[in-house]
Amino acid sequence: MSVSFTTLAFTTAALLTAGAASAVTVQWASLTSQPNSTTVIGNIGAVGATYSGSINFTQLNNTGTDYWVDSGYTQGVVNRPTGTDLISLNEGGLKTITFSAPVSTVYLAFTSWNGVSTTFSSPFATVSEGCGFWGCGTFTGASPSFTGSGEVHGVLSFAGPITSLTFTDTSENWHGLQIGIAVPEPATWALLIGGFAAVGVAMRRRRVPLAA
Repeated sequence: MSVSFTTLAFTTAALLTAGAASAVTVQWASLTSQPNSTTVIGNIGAVGATYSGSINFTQLNNTGTDYWVDSGYTQGVVNRPTGTDLISLNEGGLKTITFSAPVSTVYLAFTSWNGVSTTFSSPFATVSEGCGFWGCGTFTGASPSFTGSGEVHGVLSFAGPITSLTFTDTSENWHGLQIGIAVPEPATWALLIGGFAAVGVAMRRRRVPLAA
């Protein structure tokens, strides 16, 4: 049975779409140092992540209280931040998150953004919201802005490629933040490699001259 290049291409695209539709695995930042009062440095795998802006306190190197306890806010859509790393904010103003390389999808986890109004430089999608360490709440408003209603805990996603993401928030006693990026699941990688291999074989076959 012969299979055309177009059929292979569409089949590969369909497989990749099916893989992407499954629950996302997020790799959360390992926050390793705070060189000054307005900067936190970390890494997410091979990607460096730097936060710049006002800081209330930080929890680095997986120490401190686990404010990312899940009482329903991840809703099985993404994994909650692992470990206890956290950037706590209280003073409103401009904040910037910079990556050492373009990132396809950025995930930000929030804890206790009660009454905090925030506007981002990029549109976002609400991945999940609900109850956590401090109680329950929701995001209200429309992208690229939101206001936390109650003790909202949740995750927002930002489509890339992104090398820098900024936001401006309002003041509050304290509200926590963690940074993550999407990690393709092994099955998705297998589909990706297999699909491109099949397309490559088809392209090579198409370059073979027909016999006279």
